[in-house]
Amino acid sequence: MYQPLADRLRPNSIDEVVGQRHILGEQGVLRRIIQGGNIPNLIFYGPSGTGKTTVAEIAAAQMHRPFHRLNATTASLADIKAITADVGTLLAPEGVVLYLDEIQYFNKKQQQSLLEFMETGKLTLIAATTENPYFEVNGALLSRSVIFELYPLSREDVRELILRAVYDEKKGMGGYGAQIDEEAVEFLADLAGGDARNALNAVELAVLTTTPSADGKIHITLDVASECIQKRVVR
Repeated sequence: MYQPLADRLRPNSIDEVVGQRHILGEQGVLRRIIQGGNIPNLIFYGPSGTGKTTVAEIAAAQMHRPFHRLNATTASLADIKAITADVGTLLAPEGVVLYLDEIQYFNKKQQQSLLEFMETGKLTLIAATTENPYFEVNGALLSRSVIFELYPLSREDVRELILRAVYDEKKGMGGYGAQIDEEAVEFLADLAGGDARNALNAVELAVLTTTPSADGKIHITLDVASECIQKRVVR
């Protein structure tokens, strides 16, 4: 089954996360929260490709409760009821964790349907949004959540991810014999705009569409990198 490169490279621990040092660094408050294991309701906001889903999954894994994912663009009240129906049963005696992506698309009634279970602690909400939650999310939800802003990745952060993507033989494209020129790395790091997914998608496209050289290696040159990231932008 096909699994995108960006998904294969998704970190499984805080130490593997690139960027967000202001909250995940050695003394970062979110790092301390996650390591402590007592996870409150959380709302992450920031641009695409900054690690919101990754950090949410790492946090949820510490709770050892049934984990559910919804995207607010397609989820309904019925989906919420199906998840909360397990609360207090043998399926979820200690409660559930709900990761809700794009929470700003939930209407007032949908957001309020979560409050009863959040107040009892039987539902831990970990939500993500690209919008400022103070303008887009129900005040009652905000008052019951700890809010963290995630920043665009630095150029050096993106550069690190590109090299990991190209040369990691287990999760990355190293198994294809991929190599990348330094100028291509710098180019992709510049044009990614702090979006890890944008850079990783360009690397994957470059490897999968480039014919191996006589040495059997796939060389990602500046020309190849330029063509592939432009295709990502057009799409």
